[in-house]
Amino acid sequence: MHHVLIADDDDSIRSVLRELLEDEGYDVAEVASGQEVIAALSAPKGERPDLVLMDVRMPDKTGMDVLQDLRGASRGATDLPIVVMTAYGTSNIAIEAMRLGAYDYLTKPFDLDDVLLTVQRFFEKQRLSERVLELSSRLGEPDPSDFMIGNSPAMQEVYKTIGRIAHSDATVLVTGETGTGKELIATILHQTSSYARGPLIKVNCAALPETLLESELFGHEKGAFTGAVNQRKGRFEMANKGTIFLDEIGEMTLSTQKKLLRVLQEREFERVGGSVSVKIDTRVIAATNKILPQEIEAGHFREDLFYRLNVIAIYLPPLRDRKDDIPLLVEHFVHKHRYAPGAGPARLSQQAMTMLMEYDWPGNVRELENLIERATVLARGNVITEEHIDFFGTDSRRLMDIGERVRRGDSLSEILADVERIALRESLAQTDGDRAGAASLLDIPIPDFNERARTHDL
Repeated sequence: MHHVLIADDDDSIRSVLRELLEDEGYDVAEVASGQEVIAALSAPKGERPDLVLMDVRMPDKTGMDVLQDLRGASRGATDLPIVVMTAYGTSNIAIEAMRLGAYDYLTKPFDLDDVLLTVQRFFEKQRLSERVLELSSRLGEPDPSDFMIGNSPAMQEVYKTIGRIAHSDATVLVTGETGTGKELIATILHQTSSYARGPLIKVNCAALPETLLESELFGHEKGAFTGAVNQRKGRFEMANKGTIFLDEIGEMTLSTQKKLLRVLQEREFERVGGSVSVKIDTRVIAATNKILPQEIEAGHFREDLFYRLNVIAIYLPPLRDRKDDIPLLVEHFVHKHRYAPGAGPARLSQQAMTMLMEYDWPGNVRELENLIERATVLARGNVITEEHIDFFGTDSRRLMDIGERVRRGDSLSEILADVERIALRESLAQTDGDRAGAASLLDIPIPDFNERARTHDL
């Protein structure tokens, strides 16, 4: 039986909450001051309440004072078993309470269904935490020396290719969608090659305009153009005896492609504004998210340059084609992104993992890593549940695809339900979770807002 402590100086509030929770099978106790809350949570482990519903305004110590004291006593604990109750439902109080470690907050006058739902969620989260901790204890720590994560057949082929060319100096073209890990492949290829003792110089071809890209790649002589007050080495010259990684090479203009082709053929070039050839001994690795044969057909990429680059081809599959790797990637990212220095890794509920497995991941591994980092913060390093999973941009994409949804036969009720859910979620985001403010933004009564939020499980 879960033990719940109600802390409020209003007898009527305590009485209503006690009756509500006891009817649901909870063991309930009451106190009327903040100091009594501190004493209850400082008791020996078996005697402490499992959850405290605490009013902000109480004699001797406010709820915020209690949170401050408990956080200090536990040396910065990130999660306290406290739900704050307040009649002053401003976002400032809510944010401060959550920052100080409160699990959640309720605004008076509260809906009793909301109280029960909040309490149930707390204990469900606690149960999931204990279960995931038990399962995690059976798993070893991931090997930090593993550069790439994944055991799928597609990734095994990538590993085999890297192994075969580990000691080769051949030019490599890495292809794949944005976020699949092309830069990581370049790093591994450099570190396993005979050029490993030299530098790895990276160039994002898409980030530089043509007027700057040539100077960045090949350098320039003093006076070559306005502002060239000194001679400057280019990236190829800096990468001598090492590796140069040309990312997003499909964005290069045809003019720059022609100059790059000469470098690959002759291993020499002239700086901008210069006439002396600079010889280099540099390994070249290029990457693109474009399909270069199609770019050649469209006249946007030189065919001869493609063959020069495509000596060794490595294709990185999108995450949606290797979903069996998602649990391994998640395990890696929760260890990499911890809520606080020295904190243990967050853990995922089964429902949260199911959501990750069912998503299509248009942003690939990069999107998964960002989502896990964000969810770890929202879960305060504890159990990541469905409520912490937020697929960035998913809602906006669904809205933009309404025309496509009509064409494929989605019903009007399904489309309108998505629009309503997005509007509710956005209003809550803009008001820092304040339901009254969110309802006001949407110009609907609070009970109507709460009912719709329950319908969409927000």
